[in-house]
Amino acid sequence: MSSLDISKAGNALWLVKVPKYIADKWDSAPNSLEVGKIKVTNTPGKRPDISLNLSEAVLCLENDKNTEPIPKSFKLDVSHFTGQTMGVLSEHRVPYNPDAVVQETDKLAIQGKISQKLECRPISDQVYMDLKKQAIRKAHIPARKVQKLDKVVQNFKPISDHKHNIEYNEKKKSEGKKARDDKDAVMAMLFKAFEKHQYYNIKDLVTLTKQPVVYLKEILKEVCNYNLKHPHKNMWELKPEYRHYKDQDDMETN
Repeated sequence: MSSLDISKAGNALWLVKVPKYIADKWDSAPNSLEVGKIKVTNTPGKRPDISLNLSEAVLCLENDKNTEPIPKSFKLDVSHFTGQTMGVLSEHRVPYNPDAVVQETDKLAIQGKISQKLECRPISDQVYMDLKKQAIRKAHIPARKVQKLDKVVQNFKPISDHKHNIEYNEKKKSEGKKARDDKDAVMAMLFKAFEKHQYYNIKDLVTLTKQPVVYLKEILKEVCNYNLKHPHKNMWELKPEYRHYKDQDDMETN
């Protein structure tokens, strides 16, 4: 179980919303690299003016998500964070040590609570305008394009027939060969079968009578009950008026 460090829970923190292209740059930056500086200018009687300037090292970083130049200077608009309590939780994962007698657990810590929200807005310079133009052009590029093919492209290997179709046709062909016998003859076969066993499933009855399933079920519904409960679930049994089993007491007396 991990312990929770609350020694920094009273720290006041800023929650800053930055554009995605800044977040992508910061994600690709090494931990030791300075990513930028925040400047706070206090003017009597006015709100502090807060700005963010990205470092040249971050601006020179390359990543696959965004290859276009991005603005360097930004203004941070401040809004007080009231009516809700939100904190920042950090986690330090301890790698597994196979030689340790007692494994060190992961460390969780509350770094502080949010006191202010800031939204990062770029200063409208030529770099920012070029970036927006490029974003608009990309948004208008269709996701799908019509492409002319010089030869036939086969995405799958054609087959003569599918497995389920073959099985269905074989089953239908097999049942088609089964001629419907006279109803009385089928009932006689059923009564003879139930003299040997009290319960049958439909598959065994089809094998014994050699009748189509649909036709056989029509007859079974007249003379049999279908069990829906265990221990003879999904099995057929003669209705009481057609049974000729001896009672257990009579069998013991005899």
